[in-house]
Amino acid sequence: MTAELVRGQNHTLPQTRLEIRVSAGSPVVAGATLGDENGTVRGVEWIAHPGAHRLPGLEVSRQAAAGHRLAVDLEALPDEVHRVTVLLALPTGVGGPTRFGATAAPFVAVTGLDGTEIATFTLTGLDAESAVSALELYRRQGAWKVRAVGQGYAAGLAEMLADQGLAGAAELAASIQEAVARSLARSVAPPPPRTPEGDRVRHASGPSDPHPPTAHQPTVHQSATHPPTAPQPQVPAHPSTAPQPAVPQPDAPAPAHPPTGTDPGTPTAPAAPTAGGPINYAHPRRQHAAPPPPPPAAPPAEPGQAPQPVAGDATGWSMDERLYNQIWGMFEDLARAAAAYRSAVDFAESRMGQELDRSLSDPRNRIGGTGDRAREEARAKRDELIARAREVLDRDLAQLAAEAAVVEPALPAAYAGWDNPVWHAHRIPMELPMALRIGDLHLPERTDLRIPLLVRLPLERGIWVDSGRTASEAAALMDTDRLRRLAMETAVLHAARLLAVYPPGEFSVHVIDPAGSAAGSLAPLVDAGVLAGPPAAGPGGVASVLAHLTRRVDLVQMAVRAGAADALPPDLDTGEQLLVVNDFPHGFDDRAVTQLRYLADEGPSVGVHLLMVADREDASAYGPVLDPLWRSLLRITPVADNHLADPWVGHAWTYEPPATPPGSRVMEQVLAAVTAARRAAGR
Repeated sequence: MTAELVRGQNHTLPQTRLEIRVSAGSPVVAGATLGDENGTVRGVEWIAHPGAHRLPGLEVSRQAAAGHRLAVDLEALPDEVHRVTVLLALPTGVGGPTRFGATAAPFVAVTGLDGTEIATFTLTGLDAESAVSALELYRRQGAWKVRAVGQGYAAGLAEMLADQGLAGAAELAASIQEAVARSLARSVAPPPPRTPEGDRVRHASGPSDPHPPTAHQPTVHQSATHPPTAPQPQVPAHPSTAPQPAVPQPDAPAPAHPPTGTDPGTPTAPAAPTAGGPINYAHPRRQHAAPPPPPPAAPPAEPGQAPQPVAGDATGWSMDERLYNQIWGMFEDLARAAAAYRSAVDFAESRMGQELDRSLSDPRNRIGGTGDRAREEARAKRDELIARAREVLDRDLAQLAAEAAVVEPALPAAYAGWDNPVWHAHRIPMELPMALRIGDLHLPERTDLRIPLLVRLPLERGIWVDSGRTASEAAALMDTDRLRRLAMETAVLHAARLLAVYPPGEFSVHVIDPAGSAAGSLAPLVDAGVLAGPPAAGPGGVASVLAHLTRRVDLVQMAVRAGAADALPPDLDTGEQLLVVNDFPHGFDDRAVTQLRYLADEGPSVGVHLLMVADREDASAYGPVLDPLWRSLLRITPVADNHLADPWVGHAWTYEPPATPPGSRVMEQVLAAVTAARRAAGR
């Protein structure tokens, strides 16, 4: 059980590799100090902060943010270290709050690497303080404990560091604040880790909820065809922008798994190793290793300029993990930069309206040139504010575009688009990567700046390729047959990518095509011989495949619950299974529909996943019975559509489905490699 600490209370730590998660109502600087047996910090080399974010056994964020994750490996700390104190401070000179009493109470959680909370602490009662010692990890009689501290300092970082015995505290505090203000090192918040239940946790960044929500897709939520939920919390200004008025957040449509809690019916999923090295988030294999050395340093920037971007410039134990974290950091940065700009535009328009109302409320100003001058002056002020906001946005977008240009060529195949040359040299891996790219996302502020949309592996929920003409404006203009063919081709591309990133023989694909209408789209999979069997057609074929996969789910669930995995039948394929369904619900009777819903709900926890091509209107006869099915799936479209929303500010992001370059046979080459790898492995 999680220990909810109050000030002064302590709790024993059951493990030594930990994460410290911080959620605040506005951007804060997070750091940590090491103390000896007397609690004294012996020098600046014992302090992890944005300007020096890595120490042996300790890593902190590199910039002010509303959410932080600090990595701690207590066994990798120097022997003379007996205390680790987590520090929070408000950044200076950025126009934000100057005291903690003016923002929501910070929330701090100590968790395992699997995301399980060990102890939490909400720092209430702060007022004039601008820095606070949040909590400390300390060694007592050979065991490590955590204590809730909550000691605030009105004089800020300098006073707090001096209180821990550091000489030159004022100079170091000034250098930390200067590093943050100048954005000398842009940080990327680590992605939420897996919990034993397969969830990933991400903290809210707004003041309305100091406790971290959970979400199964930490970065993208469906925003179409579902009822609205409560508004998203307000988001602080992007770190590299000038302060802007807060954006009033609209009601964000509900995701398939709402970010404010966990669906009781949520499937569980085993932990996934990374391609760069096996990492099991439930049972870490690196028990005593310090974090790896940082990625190559970026070339020094000219004064006043942002540093040159570097691929893999994020936290992580492997390059793949760093790139994964960096991509999500870019996604969040773009969301917040656009939010700051839109907020500034709204503020400028509102201010112009208020000034016109005040000026023209006097009837004497409505005649002659007075009214015209008032209108011109108000419009000029509005245009000036918008121009300044656009200048800041363009600067941030240019930096993100430069980063994307560096990151995209460095991506491994699982994260790369089909046009990336890495696919031509791809070899079937021996370990499962962390994630898979299923498309790109962009905002209207700069449509050529694309952020890869990554989902964690193994899949935690099924995918629905919406083939309906009501799915989007672009779909409404297309011929129905062409749209459905395009939807099935999109599903085949996803299936091919999944086959290509799984180790040989550990992933099987089953296809249900009741009317045989997808024969042309399925040809690459059929010709390569990578399907578990011929595409199932007719009611009999539908019933046979569903019965086979339902039996597998039942048997594996019973074996897991009984702790008797060795009792599974020898003919049972325990590898991951993907069921591709075309033209649902054609060919499905009531029993088949029930089985499909069961597979969607229970399958992911035991390695059975659903990839469905369907038009929801075709299933309208079932009414609300199928609503849980649609909500459980991640909805994507075969044509570009802005139906996805981020979890930070609720922007409507345009989703671009994956596509191979015109005339390219890269997918066929990849599927041939899958077949060859299976033969070599004797499977």
